[in-house]
Amino acid sequence: MTAFPILQPQEIPLDDPASTEMFEPSAIKPFVATPAAIEMYGHETILACLAVLQEAAVQNAGLDYLQVFESADKQEKLWFIEDGPSGAITALLPSDY
Repeated sequence: MTAFPILQPQEIPLDDPASTEMFEPSAIKPFVATPAAIEMYGHETILACLAVLQEAAVQNAGLDYLQVFESADKQEKLWFIEDGPSGAITALLPSDY
C-alpha cells in the first residue's frame, strides 16, 4: 500500500504577509504537473494533494507560494509552486526545478 504524502509545515509563518496564495486554478492560472511528478506520484495523488492545499489555504487565509509534500515511500518530495496572479500552479519534483 502506498503512503499518502503529508503536507510539510511551510518555511514562513502562516500569518506572514507573503502567505496569501490560495492554489485555486482558473482559466488564467492553469494547474500543471511535470511528467516526472506524474510518473512518481500519479494523477490521482497529485489532485488529492492539491485539494489538501486548497483546504489549508482556506483555513489559513492563504499559504506561501511553495508547498511541500513528503511521502515515506517516494525518493523525492512533491512540490507545489504558485507563480503569482497570472502564472501557473505547478506540481513538480525538486529535481525538476
